[in-house]
Amino acid sequence: MPELPEVETVCRGLRPALAGKRLFRVEQRRPDLRFPFPDGFVARLEGARIAAIERRAKYILIRLEDGWTWLVHLGMSGRFTVTPGAQASSGQAGHNSGWAMVEKHDHVLIEVEDGGRLVFNDTRRFGFMDLIPPGGEAASPHLAHLGPEPLSDAFSTETFSAALAGKRTPIKAALLDQRLVAGLGNIYVCEALWRAGISPKRSAHTVAGARAARLVPAVKEVLAAAIEAGGSSLRDYVQATGELGYFQHSWDAYDREGEPCRQPGCDGTVVRIVQSGRSSFYCPRHQR
Repeated sequence: MPELPEVETVCRGLRPALAGKRLFRVEQRRPDLRFPFPDGFVARLEGARIAAIERRAKYILIRLEDGWTWLVHLGMSGRFTVTPGAQASSGQAGHNSGWAMVEKHDHVLIEVEDGGRLVFNDTRRFGFMDLIPPGGEAASPHLAHLGPEPLSDAFSTETFSAALAGKRTPIKAALLDQRLVAGLGNIYVCEALWRAGISPKRSAHTVAGARAARLVPAVKEVLAAAIEAGGSSLRDYVQATGELGYFQHSWDAYDREGEPCRQPGCDGTVVRIVQSGRSSFYCPRHQR
């Protein structure tokens, strides 16, 4: 499932194509994805001008000029594909309301005022979309209980240590708890714990303090590096431009079971364990 770096990369790919532009035509090709589309979805978007595109945790927030927000969650296989105006207008006539070569799982089709096109494709249909009225984010069931953004100043050694106080769950589970810190997923938690030298099995309350002082910057560093690399392409994920991310080539722990640890001076081997139904990859030699 796309995690924070992948969602941030998609946002960055959408901004040049959408920010400041009006949605000329919107075509919704099925009634639901993971959940039903909100009532009036097409009517709200068609003709609207995009004010900004932001990210909150793993959600894409497309701000409309009238104050509404179009919320998108990519799920497991959701992806946007952007076709710039010049490319879209070069011989793209065809069927399906003027859309050529529409694929089976292209569920939302959008034409922008400059002739550009935006397609949302979701093979597994675990993604979803919602509309949030002006001032409604605090009441949104998707956003209301999210913790601080890990790349913000609100996620610090002090605030994270305080959040971990008394928690007896494994630190891996604590990092995946969206109420404690928003947007982290399995891949980047494994990578951050490897960088910080902390076992995913360690009880969360024991990480507060000195270990949190290593872990918080490790989280920020691995996320920043992954965003710079365009995210990790695993199964269905591609950038909005259609390109693949390449951070998977820099993984130090995730999916490296049985391989030598890359930590300088460590002669350990990466192992895989299962925690709460998810794979954790770590080096027992230097991650304690």
